[in-house]
Amino acid sequence: MKRFIGGANREQGTLFPERLADFIAEDNPVRVIDAFVDELSLSDLGFKVIPEVTGRPGYHPAMLLKLYIYGYLNRVRSSRRLEREAQRNVELMWLTGRLAPDFKTIADFRKNNGKAIRNVCREFVLLCRNLDLFSQALVAIDGSKFKAVNNRDRNFTPAKMKRRMEQLNQNITRYLGELDTADRQAPDVAEARTARLQEKIAALKEQMRELEVLEQRLHEAPDKQLSLTDPDARSMKTRGNGIVGYNVQTAVDTENHLIVAHEVTNVGIDRDQLAPMAKQAREATGTEDLTVVADRGYYKSEQLLTCDEAGITVYLPKPQTSGNHAKGFFEKSDFRYIAADDEYQCPAGERLVWRFQTVERGLTLHKYWSSACPHCAMKAHCTPSIYRRVSRWEHEAVLEAVEARLDHAPDVMRLRRQTVEHPFGTLKAWMGSTHFLTKTLPRVRTEMSLHILAYNLKRMINILGVGTLLAAVRA
Repeated sequence: MKRFIGGANREQGTLFPERLADFIAEDNPVRVIDAFVDELSLSDLGFKVIPEVTGRPGYHPAMLLKLYIYGYLNRVRSSRRLEREAQRNVELMWLTGRLAPDFKTIADFRKNNGKAIRNVCREFVLLCRNLDLFSQALVAIDGSKFKAVNNRDRNFTPAKMKRRMEQLNQNITRYLGELDTADRQAPDVAEARTARLQEKIAALKEQMRELEVLEQRLHEAPDKQLSLTDPDARSMKTRGNGIVGYNVQTAVDTENHLIVAHEVTNVGIDRDQLAPMAKQAREATGTEDLTVVADRGYYKSEQLLTCDEAGITVYLPKPQTSGNHAKGFFEKSDFRYIAADDEYQCPAGERLVWRFQTVERGLTLHKYWSSACPHCAMKAHCTPSIYRRVSRWEHEAVLEAVEARLDHAPDVMRLRRQTVEHPFGTLKAWMGSTHFLTKTLPRVRTEMSLHILAYNLKRMINILGVGTLLAAVRA
């Protein structure tokens, strides 16, 4: 064993420090967790801090909250793993005062204090605001799909149900054909093969009966979707094959990349999330003149109008949904609106005048067209109909202002991508292949709040350092 570093003799007596604190350095992040929780008013946040007069004494919520924050900060999320860590981890022994609750107590604390834990996450954002870390007043909003505790085979939509029933029917037909073939084999071979095929056919028929029961439940569901393991999880489209999970929304500060607001929903599209997330971000940052930037998946006229009425400036690209360009026709952008006359000017120089007002999908629209369309020389590049009609929403000026704003600041979309994509990648790397461990939407929201709190805590330690952050927490 020469020329190698030698270890200590296992039989040698050792004099360890007399205090647990001697094992914890002054710049250890666990000191930030301890100070942050000690400064919280747990009763105001919703924790039960007054114990019952009778019965067995319980653990103080501050200790269990510290245990969870430490666990999520160090990628230990399971209650059983936290139980083991509390018994062997010196940092946790110092943090919890050598208390080691069992996994059921740990799991019940997260289950029973969901709203209070989410309030703790907001309190840390408030601490960041008090440190003037949101002075830029610009946030990026984005959403990402996270997996639920629900396998894809245990999630049903009408299309999935139809495919599975067709597949079962095909398999039953194939086995019945093989059964006829087996009858023509030798008696000993035919008997064994027939018994095996009949067992398979019986199993498939049982699956078909189960699917018929599930189909009835599926038709009764409001959104025509059914998840057996996690009833709140939903099938959502992604760039790959899609997942069964939840849609996590975040608003990220572009200066320090702190998550100022978040939300978890089981709606797979983002169109209705812009205004709610923008308002949450403004409340969290305490900034009245907030500017938000998002991708085109958030584009919806009503949401943009709500943000405009709330005084929130939005940078958002408009999706190209018209098929006119592929057909060789002019698009609506080729028609210039003249506000003074309330008319449109077409590429041929003709004026499209106001004709009537209508309501479509709850939106008040104005219709315009020109009487010169039937004899226009450019009609072949405009429309196959007699007239080229142009619709204008009554609040179209709001949409035009958003489009013009983005034209003058094209780099803001690159800033959005650099800001909001990284936190999602970091969180998913921390979570591993199984994103969420809990079931149902309220508990998933609690679990996501712990992840966001751990992410923001680590960001603050990296930005300010443990010593500065400790001083800010205790101030």
